[in-house]
Amino acid sequence: MEIIMIVLASLLFTTGVYNLLQKQFLRIIIGTALISHGAHLFILTMGKLKRGASPIEAHGVSNYTDPLPQALILTSIVISFGVTSFY
Repeated sequence: MEIIMIVLASLLFTTGVYNLLQKQFLRIIIGTALISHGAHLFILTMGKLKRGASPIEAHGVSNYTDPLPQALILTSIVISFGVTSFY
């Protein structure tokens, strides 16, 4: 599953860079959005795609998901919205 996500993120990066190099204003905005979505997928993939319980300490739960990649993606969404609105 990680290979598919990395390939998808790299496709988003390449199409985003291609759109950034165009002269049309709308393509530049779409390019920044595609690059930010590629970064979200890349951060999620680097956080290891695993399933588990919510990260609340409870008895008997040993496999839980890491909340740090999700928090980083949420921060990245806010930053990409700011960059998009700056254009």
